[in-house]
Amino acid sequence: MSEPIVEVSNLRKSYGDVTVLKGVGFSVEQGDLVSIIGPSGCGKSTLLRCLNALETLDSGTIRMAGVTLERSEGERRLDPRFHDFAHELRQRVGMVFQQFNLFPNKTILENVTLAPLVVNKEPREVAEENALRQLEKVGLAGFAKRYPAQLSGGQQQRAAIARALAMNPKVMLYDEPTSALDPMLVDEVLSVMKALDAEGMTQIVVTHEIRFARDASDYIIYMEQGEIVEISDEDEIFTSPKDERTRRFLHRFI
Repeated sequence: MSEPIVEVSNLRKSYGDVTVLKGVGFSVEQGDLVSIIGPSGCGKSTLLRCLNALETLDSGTIRMAGVTLERSEGERRLDPRFHDFAHELRQRVGMVFQQFNLFPNKTILENVTLAPLVVNKEPREVAEENALRQLEKVGLAGFAKRYPAQLSGGQQQRAAIARALAMNPKVMLYDEPTSALDPMLVDEVLSVMKALDAEGMTQIVVTHEIRFARDASDYIIYMEQGEIVEISDEDEIFTSPKDERTRRFLHRFI
């Protein structure tokens, strides 16, 4: 078997005296769609931000898309190369946030081409051709010249996904990608994620959309109070959760 594309080991993160992640560890195979669920404040979003180096881990190891971020417990100073590794990782990993974060004064095409032009130094013709491909993939082929304010929330989030895809990521991370959307618009975003899964894109999704987690995930991680309580496939965790805390959380959805 090939090595996992994501490996997390003994990941710890605190803010002052508050410990948010308590030795988290898991792995993800190439092409898997993994949903991370759990109550608010359990550390899901912090975990995702550590994976993309938007937060600096206190200790532990993150190996993702061929890049390793590592820090020993008690290490007071970062390795001088840490930020170089973090930059390299972010170039290989796409991130989609709760808020769309599109530039309101730029067209959708300009939003999607910006990072390839600035970060990857791609020729404009190449960047625009790729951007149009990604917009078609998320169902926005006819919206390239529109501005964000001219799109619905669901369309803006799909444009944000296209923007992440334009950097040709090895892994896609999503932090509650539908939480800012009207319920009527949620499915159009989730359908894009399902289509990417069918194409073999590795995806890690922090979500409150339990139905999506159940229908689309290869497996589900349940977190509580900064720890991974249970990792199971989507059927097993709903039909026969092993831990009482998982059963208690899922009871409201079953």
